[in-house]
Amino acid sequence: MLSVRHLSTSFHTRAGIVRAVQDVSFDLHAGETLGIVGESGSGKSVTCYSMMGLIPSPPGQIESGQALLGDIDLLKCNEKELQNIRGKRISMIFQDPMTSLNPYLTIGEQVAEPLIIHQGFNKKEAYNKVIEQLHLVGIPEPEKRLHSWPHEFSGGMRQRVMIAMALITKPEILIADEPTTALDVTVQKQVLDLIKQLQTEIGTAVILITHDLGVVRQYADRINVMYAGRIVESAPTEDLLTTPKHAYTRALIRSIPAQHQKGKELFTIPGLPPNMLAPINECAFRPRNTLGNPELCLCDKAPELIEISPNHFVQNCPGCLA
Repeated sequence: MLSVRHLSTSFHTRAGIVRAVQDVSFDLHAGETLGIVGESGSGKSVTCYSMMGLIPSPPGQIESGQALLGDIDLLKCNEKELQNIRGKRISMIFQDPMTSLNPYLTIGEQVAEPLIIHQGFNKKEAYNKVIEQLHLVGIPEPEKRLHSWPHEFSGGMRQRVMIAMALITKPEILIADEPTTALDVTVQKQVLDLIKQLQTEIGTAVILITHDLGVVRQYADRINVMYAGRIVESAPTEDLLTTPKHAYTRALIRSIPAQHQKGKELFTIPGLPPNMLAPINECAFRPRNTLGNPELCLCDKAPELIEISPNHFVQNCPGCLA
């Protein structure tokens, strides 16, 4: 359904060029949930924003690559062509529903907008559909609540509105960018279960961006692990979580609090991610590699992604595989 090849995105700032995404490739199949995990700043969101044409330019610039939706290269579409795709064939749930919803428009106006723009509904038809959709995502008394304002909803309810807005046109692909970050644990599960339920009913493929490995274990079919703007490991969920190969993937899994005995010190990855202003022509994880052998890490070139077993890809750095 979606094929991304050699995507690279940079930000040209006064301090220099920030190489946010470098040579990223992956596929998304119909009905599949693809999890993208990694620390903050690893390039997860920028990868998807690049495909959607949401990178501000300047300073952002897509340096190279393809993002094929069928036979359409999203990276070569002009703004008008992207407007016909965004909200219709590809929808997105953003991180913070409070800042993503327009405070000057009612809930009904915002959820109805994709239907009016993309499917030619009149206002009455659109509002009838909105009531159905709000009921579907679990908002009580939708006939009344569609006239409410965003500030009158709780965080969990606002996120449900975002899901309703994203799925009302039955898109082929849904990008969920850390959709549960601002929510408590109970509401997190409700929101994710709702996305999964609607995905099953509609057949939408989902890209789930998160830093929570517990979430992707439960909801993703495949996981891409990103570090320093690159994919370091990619595999089916159970394969990656039971037999992780890259030292960074192993460190992320070991950092999960539930993996520790009560009272024991939590494992943390030392140091900080690399400065993306400087070109990285070596193993980016070498300074923080405590679970592999940093002395064997590549120092003269960036590791490449290779297939080590069926559908299991990992960077070919000897130190990180040790």
